[in-house]
Amino acid sequence: MKRFLFQGDSITDVSRVDVDDGGAGSYLFGYGYPNLLAADFLKNRKGEFDFINRGVSGDRIVDLYARIKDDIINLKPDIMSILIGVNDVWHELSVQNGVCAEKFEKIYSMLIEEIKEALPDIKIIILAPFVLKGSGTEMYYDEFRVEVTKRAECAKRVAEKYNLKYVPLQNAFDEASTDGDTTYWTTDGVHPTAAGHQIIKEALTKELNNLL
Repeated sequence: MKRFLFQGDSITDVSRVDVDDGGAGSYLFGYGYPNLLAADFLKNRKGEFDFINRGVSGDRIVDLYARIKDDIINLKPDIMSILIGVNDVWHELSVQNGVCAEKFEKIYSMLIEEIKEALPDIKIIILAPFVLKGSGTEMYYDEFRVEVTKRAECAKRVAEKYNLKYVPLQNAFDEASTDGDTTYWTTDGVHPTAAGHQIIKEALTKELNNLL
C-alpha cells in the first residue's frame, strides 16, 4: 500500500483532523481537494493507498520547513503533494511578515533536498500557488498577482532542479473565471470554493496518475 501525503497551507488544511494516519475516513482529510482526491482513490483503488493530510492554515514556506521532521519525514510517505506560497505574499502585504521570492526559493530547495535525502524513493508533486481578485485580495491585487506569480515561478524552478512533477494552477483558475465571477471559484481570492477545490483535485489527479 502506498502512502500519499498532502502538504501545504489553509487551502490544503480545510478543517482536516490531525491524526496519525489517514485510513479511509473522509472526515480526516478536511473538506477540500485532499478529501475529493482521497475519496476517489479509496473508492476506485481499494487497498492501494492510504492518505494523510498535514496542511496547516496560515503556513508560509518557512513554517512548512519547520515541520519537516514531524509532518513529512517521520510519516514516510511514498508520494507527496505540496501547495504553498500564497501566504508568503499575503502575510507581507497584510502584516509585513511574508517571505520574499529569493528566500522562498532557497527554503523550498532546502525542504526538497532534505526530504529526498531522508526518503530517496519519494515522489513529489509541486502545486503552484495561485490568486484571483476577491474580497481578501482586491485592495492590493496587482501587487498580489505579481508576487504570487513570482512564487509560482520559484516553485517551477525547484521542481525542475529536482526533477519533480509541477502542476501550474493559475491558468486553470483564470480560465474558469473568464466571465468575471471569481467568487464561484474562491471565497476571497485565495481560498477555493467546492468548485475551486475540484479544479485542484483534477489537476493533481492527472499528475498522480502519470506517476503510477
